[in-house]
Amino acid sequence: MRISIKIKFSVFLAILLLLTVYILSLLVLEGIQKNQREQVEQFFEQQAATANQYLLQSLLAEQSKVPQTYLASRGAEFAKQLELISGQAVVLYDQEGQSLNRSISAPVSDSIRETLAYALRNQTTYLTENDSLYYMTPLRIGGEQVGVVQFYYSLTDNLAFYNRIKQLFVYIGAGVFLLSFMLAYVYFNRFAGAIIRLNETVDQIREGQFAAPGLKRRDEIGVLSDGIREMSEQIRDTIREKDAEREKLALAVHKLSLLDKEQKEFIGNVTHEFKTPLTSIKAYLDLLDMYPDDASLLETALASINSETQRLYEMVDKALQLSAMEKYEFEFNKEQLDTRQIILTVLNSLKGKLDKFGIALETDLSEAVVEADKDSLTLVLMNLLDNAIKYNKAGGRIHVTNKVQNGMVVMELADTGIGIPQEAAHKVFEPFYTVDKNRSREQGGAGLGLALARKYTESQGGTLKLVSTGEEGTRFRLSFPVYAGEETLG
Repeated sequence: MRISIKIKFSVFLAILLLLTVYILSLLVLEGIQKNQREQVEQFFEQQAATANQYLLQSLLAEQSKVPQTYLASRGAEFAKQLELISGQAVVLYDQEGQSLNRSISAPVSDSIRETLAYALRNQTTYLTENDSLYYMTPLRIGGEQVGVVQFYYSLTDNLAFYNRIKQLFVYIGAGVFLLSFMLAYVYFNRFAGAIIRLNETVDQIREGQFAAPGLKRRDEIGVLSDGIREMSEQIRDTIREKDAEREKLALAVHKLSLLDKEQKEFIGNVTHEFKTPLTSIKAYLDLLDMYPDDASLLETALASINSETQRLYEMVDKALQLSAMEKYEFEFNKEQLDTRQIILTVLNSLKGKLDKFGIALETDLSEAVVEADKDSLTLVLMNLLDNAIKYNKAGGRIHVTNKVQNGMVVMELADTGIGIPQEAAHKVFEPFYTVDKNRSREQGGAGLGLALARKYTESQGGTLKLVSTGEEGTRFRLSFPVYAGEETLG
């Protein structure tokens, strides 16, 4: 189970403060005890010196200078005088450990007897029992121990003072602990909160949310926050770039798939379309081989072979052009062209074919300038007008217009031909597609003209669309951006 950093901070802070207050209290209270002990020891050292000095003075005033005799005869009086001088209760012992002071009858405990044994060996010692202190020090004359004097000291005041200080430390320590804990909690809580927010930011990044807000702090956490924010932005950019590359790769794979499909269809169409004229040529050659002396057959065969050869040549030429448009990006020689003049030039070249099929020509042309490659534009118009003638009805009409509209030069070519079925209208720009296979074969078409025309148009920034088709004819619209140096006309 994961424990929150706030809880960890709080527990650690509480333990640290409690330990600090406890250790501080122990050190201070121990210092007070040590100070009290030193004061008592110094006090009784003075009392011991006073007792030995007073014994020496008392012996000098006596006729008998023997300390043991003096203490045996006047020990009680000497002890009483010491009580008056020191202000403490005194018990006097001889070298045998017998009490010489009969005025105080107090039960002697085993601890006191044990302590007295040390004092009788010329050592200063003391014993603490409950709130009482028994201080025992040797009585000496000329460096020789003659007895032991015991001072009784009450520790009640010292213990009361110690307990008051201890209680005071409890209250003050509790107050200091609470105040310090609250202040430190508020301070450290800011750190914990910042770390928690950073952790939440990391979780958001892990979930894919890269809009990581920074923390406005002037310390290492602020630097870490800025680093996480910059890292999240880099991850976001990297993922976006990777997604973009993946989309490009998917698009490339899709295009390659389509290209492969189109290539197979193109090869299939080329094979089929090329097979028809070759079959016709081979058939006439076989007939000529069988009937070499038939002059009528020879004339018909030569005409048919010439027609099929020309048709095959045109198909090969257009197929090569279309294949080159698919593979390469040609640099066109763009120039300023007046579409009216280009249209009239193409119509003039097709005049003989128009007259042959008895097709009337109607034009509504005005000056409209584009920037395009002259040969390419001529080829596009030639294909469109040639189809309008091929698939027109006998005695039909072709109507050609051009105008400037919304920044574009729009050229429309309408005929009164056989039209295109609605279910096939979207296929007319596909290579090798023809609506009427028999008529296309008769007219020399292979379904490459419109595909090639659209490629040339789009490669120069123009558009070619089938506007309408039906029993009344077909209308194509060819659009190019108007020449930038020309004003847009209404």
